Amino acid sequence: MTATAFSSLALSPAMLANLESLGYAQMTPIQAQSLPVMLKGMDLIAQAKTGSGKTAAFGIGLLAPLNPRYFGCQALVLCPTRELADQVAKELRRLARGEDNIKILTLCGGVPMGPQIGSLEHGAQIIVGTPGRVQQHLAKGTLKLDGLNTLVLDEADRMLDMGFYDSIAEIIGQTPERRQTLLFSATYPAGIKQLSATFMRNPQQVRVEALHDDSQIEQRFYEIAPEQRLQAVVDVLACFRPQSTVAFCFTKQQCQEVVDQLGAAGISAAALHGDLEQRDRDQVLAMFANRSLSVLVATDVAARGLDIDGLDMVINVELARDAEIHIHRVGRTGRAGEKGMAVSLVAPPEAHRAQAIEALQNAPLTWHPLSSLKPRAGEPLQPPMITLCISAGRKDKLRPGDILGALTGEAGIPGAQVGKIAIFDFQAYVAVERGIAKQALKRLSEGKIKGRSLRVRTL
Repeated sequence: MTATAFSSLALSPAMLANLESLGYAQMTPIQAQSLPVMLKGMDLIAQAKTGSGKTAAFGIGLLAPLNPRYFGCQALVLCPTRELADQVAKELRRLARGEDNIKILTLCGGVPMGPQIGSLEHGAQIIVGTPGRVQQHLAKGTLKLDGLNTLVLDEADRMLDMGFYDSIAEIIGQTPERRQTLLFSATYPAGIKQLSATFMRNPQQVRVEALHDDSQIEQRFYEIAPEQRLQAVVDVLACFRPQSTVAFCFTKQQCQEVVDQLGAAGISAAALHGDLEQRDRDQVLAMFANRSLSVLVATDVAARGLDIDGLDMVINVELARDAEIHIHRVGRTGRAGEKGMAVSLVAPPEAHRAQAIEALQNAPLTWHPLSSLKPRAGEPLQPPMITLCISAGRKDKLRPGDILGALTGEAGIPGAQVGKIAIFDFQAYVAVERGIAKQALKRLSEGKIKGRSLRVRTL
């Protein structure tokens, strides 16, 4: 039996059978290092990036001591964003399938409190939520943490970046002294040291090497003058013509400048930053995920917890101030066996940041002259899909099948030309191939969805 087989751990037969059915045979490095510590009930600080298998690691760890017959909150997972909380809850539900009657509930902002209070009254052993909303439920007395065994802080560095230190401290103040605390973070800033010193008991530390495989991700660095920065982003896209790109900026103002410059060049781009309303954020993310937006221009805080498949390119519009954040940004591309490219634009005042990246990677950076970026001929860089927005959502009992049926029913549009469907509380988004967008809009506008005429518009 190998040391990285799940069967080498003291897990229940039901859990092992479920892991096998999910196709989890071997542990990833973070799972192999952290699970033995967690299963002993010890506190843990794990440094690992998104995509390393950390959710399954803490998921298996928190399910092991759970009592299915007690319906109070026994495990609490705090996440920085609603998207990440939804992702984590989904993975935990898959991991809990082997156990009887485990209830998992998400508590996030941006949605009404009422239904959440109703769900809490029925009880749930595992709560996944964002700090602000969990705090509100504790203040109202609708959530009680006196039976808590395990507290997980997921992407703790990003929660601190978003200003949640005091909220986290207040939540921890309402948990039992005798709890296990598991902290997962991609980077290890001072705030994390402060959190662990204040709230953790003799935590064990594990760290998984976060450097990238050069064969998966090609990194290219270009020296620019500060005034060339915006045009250089356009030149990179015109030269390499990636289908989907995340461009990282520092401020929301820089995001907007890049979006304006790309728009003027006929490239579809949208900004993602901390000041967006939840509804606008949902819309931008849905459009990027369904391939109807070519470039997502984002700040580090806003992009955290995004799980985007098939990302062709990352552009560092300006180098990250911390070399570990650079590694994290670059790791968004070249996932799941795909090749990716990371392009960094470096003005002379940022040379020391480039040196720090070189030192961390322990390998020389690959520099190219800006003049080597020659635009490739072809159609303007347009995304393959277009998004239609429907003015109804989950609260109106709308389901993906209803939308798909309205588009494809009775000699309608072939299903293969319909892309991702995303349903939110009061809105739904469906992607269709660019060539059939007008036809799809007409079909949905003139027909009925679930027996109702709904307003539909093209984004």
